Amino acid sequence: MQVTSLAKTRSIPGNYWQWRGHSIYYVRAGEKSQPHPPLLLVHGFGASTDHWQKNLAGLRSQFEVWAIDLLGFGRSAKPDLEYSSNLWQEQLHDFIKEIIGRPTVLAGNSLGGYACLCVAAEYQQSVAGLILLNSAGPFTETTVKAPTPFWQKTVGEVTRSLLLQPWASFLLFQYLRRRETIRRTLKQVYLDPNAITDRLVEDIYRPSCDVGAARVFNSVFKTPQGEKIDLLLGRMSCPLLMLWGESDPWIDARARGAKFREYYPQLTEYYLKAGHCPHDEIPEQVNKLITNWILAFDNG
Repeated sequence: MQVTSLAKTRSIPGNYWQWRGHSIYYVRAGEKSQPHPPLLLVHGFGASTDHWQKNLAGLRSQFEVWAIDLLGFGRSAKPDLEYSSNLWQEQLHDFIKEIIGRPTVLAGNSLGGYACLCVAAEYQQSVAGLILLNSAGPFTETTVKAPTPFWQKTVGEVTRSLLLQPWASFLLFQYLRRRETIRRTLKQVYLDPNAITDRLVEDIYRPSCDVGAARVFNSVFKTPQGEKIDLLLGRMSCPLLMLWGESDPWIDARARGAKFREYYPQLTEYYLKAGHCPHDEIPEQVNKLITNWILAFDNG
């Protein structure tokens, strides 16, 4: 697979990698001669490598650091495909094998965290460690829920059926991609409003203008649910660091942390004064925790 260079007007230049006939954008910082395992940073839904700029800059002195745009996001291609955790899992694993070339510490936020967890469970030989930041993904239900009222179930089914219609998904996408909507959403999921800059809004808005972006959004409503987290953890063997922005309105960090400890008690975890994206909101603190954790297990 071919690799071609593309300089970007960012602090760190980027490159394109051809994967299965699609252009995948990535950036690299730091030196390969570093004695510690490399890091691969993976963004969440709607984000990109731009969301890791502060971490690339802060970690490059000690590590070889990579960040990648998942297929369908950022500057990567947006083909008309069925997007799923399996697709992104294979993309990440192939990138480690073909481009990085040695076992890697994976770090993922939200959707990217779940994709990284899938790689760590399926391809243990390629993963030196795993860092999850407010990771998405389902656990197996262990309690019996009360029956859903008929009217509520009907409304839910009708809503989902409506959103499966391309025209309805397109209208929702057009609303959600507006700059003012992006800014309003960020204010909900960031604890510190000062971290919400014009550049951050633009970094999220810009990829939504690409050809195919609306189709990628539409595919979210058609994608089957991925494998349960508890089953993935049962097949994993690498060190695990959990970093939780405990003010995340989308995730009950304490409850999810307890579930992860139940199935993987040897993990290390920290609860931070931040929202859904602690790596961008409090990057200095996150970079320090990542550095100390890698140095501890790599030297141990």
